[in-house]
Amino acid sequence: MSTVISSGGVRSMRRWRTRYLLGVAPVVVLAAVAAVVVLALTSTASVSADSVALARVSLPFGGGTIERLSVVGGREQKLITTRLSDGRIWPTVRLRPGERVTIHAVVRRPGWLSWLTGRTEHVRATMSTPATALVSQYLTVRSGNQLTLSFKRPVRLLSYAASGAAMSRHVLATPRSSFTLKAPSSAGTLAVAVAPRTWESPGTTFVTWFPAGAAASAVARPAPGARVKPDTPITLTFSKPVSQVLGSHMPAVSPRTSGTWHQLNAHTISFEPTGYGYGLGASISIPLPAGVHLVGGQSRGSDPVGHWSVAPGSTLRLQQMLASLGYLPLKFKSSEGRIKSLAGQMKAAVQPPSGKFTWRYANTPSALTSAWAPGSSGVITRGAIMAFENNEGMTTDGIASPAVWKALIQADLKHQRSTFGYTYVMVSEGSPETIHVWHNGKIVVSGLVNTGIAAAPTATGVYPVFEHVPVTTMSGYNPDGSYYSDPGIPWVSYFNGGDALHGFIRAGYGYPQSLGCVEMPFAEAHAVYPYTPIGTLVNVS
Repeated sequence: MSTVISSGGVRSMRRWRTRYLLGVAPVVVLAAVAAVVVLALTSTASVSADSVALARVSLPFGGGTIERLSVVGGREQKLITTRLSDGRIWPTVRLRPGERVTIHAVVRRPGWLSWLTGRTEHVRATMSTPATALVSQYLTVRSGNQLTLSFKRPVRLLSYAASGAAMSRHVLATPRSSFTLKAPSSAGTLAVAVAPRTWESPGTTFVTWFPAGAAASAVARPAPGARVKPDTPITLTFSKPVSQVLGSHMPAVSPRTSGTWHQLNAHTISFEPTGYGYGLGASISIPLPAGVHLVGGQSRGSDPVGHWSVAPGSTLRLQQMLASLGYLPLKFKSSEGRIKSLAGQMKAAVQPPSGKFTWRYANTPSALTSAWAPGSSGVITRGAIMAFENNEGMTTDGIASPAVWKALIQADLKHQRSTFGYTYVMVSEGSPETIHVWHNGKIVVSGLVNTGIAAAPTATGVYPVFEHVPVTTMSGYNPDGSYYSDPGIPWVSYFNGGDALHGFIRAGYGYPQSLGCVEMPFAEAHAVYPYTPIGTLVNVS
């Protein structure tokens, strides 16, 4: 049995299908459009951390362009310059690991979506640059073994150097959690800087390694024997906790120095000088308990001792201060003005300010001007130091010791100028023999003198007075070997060994008669004496 559908029925079915499709198609289209609209409205741009760059900007559905980008960081929220490549943000300056940065991006939507979602979108994100650290800063290695540095997070950038040397920078091909190098010695300190990103600028930390064994070891930074500045901290790192090695007593610093020991961590202490510090030109020693192995140290009995030397002050700066305080026949004018702080004075002692020396007096003797050399030690500078030492009640040796530097800086800070002026004594061994005392730009005393006979001549040259006494007993041996002792010799200024300016009674003056001294009549010697304190230069020619 078969069913027959008439042609009218077929036409009816076709009409139904057409009406169905015409009814459903708009609904599907509207649903698709609605889905696109919802996706466009809900999709947004974003900023996220990146595995190699500083960050990545992801565009929303429908795309767009990054119209504006700014990155700020640091405590002062300064603008950080960057470049954009394939959505990645790369800093063009070095950033510190762990530095907080804020990124602001303005994304422009394509035109076909802007009518619906808005023309631009602002996205912000705050994040920290990646940071890492050493797993341990204290390592024990066997002699000749490798030194392995381990990191809490893989690094791409590694710099290291032995203490005091220039850092060697290495960019690793792939991130690494450890790095091995040969230990340069049985114990020591290594400066290390590591970062997870190649565009970072990490700070420096220190790794200290010790030889294997039960005894306590110590590594000093700077190493014993090094030259330091007056304010350089000296750090000691021990293989065992500080409390086990030192107990409650910190090491003594010699010479006694203003400053404080600080315990930086369980293994490390550091002495930080204050004020004048160790002193310019000083020699420092720090002893440790017996039984401690101080790398690079020496022994004082059973105790290990570290020694360091402090760089001396600049001769030029010494002359600048002596001139400013009136101990030289010159004036000094600094281009930087008067230094009024101790910190400024300590810096200037090593790095003198620029400026100009000028002679204080128009008629300065040529023998004096020709002997002057800024920045070079000489008899003029030595005499000025002796004059300063004499005024300060110090030993008058003419040496710029740490104590002299300290006293000079104190005087310069207080502007304590000498009120004496400047004297230059000229003794001529001509015919007749004479003396001319030049003081503060004029000749104040002139007269005849007697110098040494041929068997005991007065040495020629320029010498500073080193002893100044109103009366004394002179004794010694005559050229023939006989002994003499002359009491009551007045107005004496010793300038070279046993040679001195002084009074002595003779039948006449103006020719050699003495045993090396410069003899004068009593009245003349009395007039000369006030102008020849310790440090005064005497030129015998």
